[in-house]
Amino acid sequence: MALSGRLAAAVLALSLLPTPAPAQQPGPVETRRYAIEVAGLRVGTMTATRQPGAAPAEVISTLVSDVQVDFLLYHLKIYYKVVNRSRNGQLLLSTVEAHTNQGDFGSRAEWKVDHYDIVADQYKHHYRATERQPITTTVTDLFFAEPVGVSRAYAEYFGDYFSLSRPKSGQLKAVRDGREDEYQYANGQMVSIIKKNPLKNFVIRLLP
Repeated sequence: MALSGRLAAAVLALSLLPTPAPAQQPGPVETRRYAIEVAGLRVGTMTATRQPGAAPAEVISTLVSDVQVDFLLYHLKIYYKVVNRSRNGQLLLSTVEAHTNQGDFGSRAEWKVDHYDIVADQYKHHYRATERQPITTTVTDLFFAEPVGVSRAYAEYFGDYFSLSRPKSGQLKAVRDGREDEYQYANGQMVSIIKKNPLKNFVIRLLP
């Protein structure tokens, strides 16, 4: 009887233990696909992806652009890939790899305790900087939601910033060193970009 009593007590104790919480499933992967057009002709694609990272509160965002176009006698080829790793809304690491008909290039920004080390070595653009302010908005972020109360966005490719302004509702103007991009949003979603160019404007349109 003593043995059966001890077994009953053990079973009762086990039944009172808290039920383990089910393993938390990773959040969904967000993907946005765009066509890149010049003078109404499709010359490339752009894909933006955002998904949970391996660590808690970590997000991995990528932006891939692949363009091939002929300007008169000049053939332009550009492939670049941006990978951003953020935690709790702050950028921790950004890498850019670019492959063009002018060569291969890259950029990198990494948070080091209290500052970013920034290096950008792109075609005809070489930049080094130390940034002490946390980066919370990047150009890649603009693809996933219309920014609110933000005056600049970190340009991963160049290693510095676009200034942001709002000419009207649903429209965002990004300006950097003479470059001007115009973003259009509908219901908070980015639907098109006009990248202004002296030769021909590039238009980036959301695909169905």
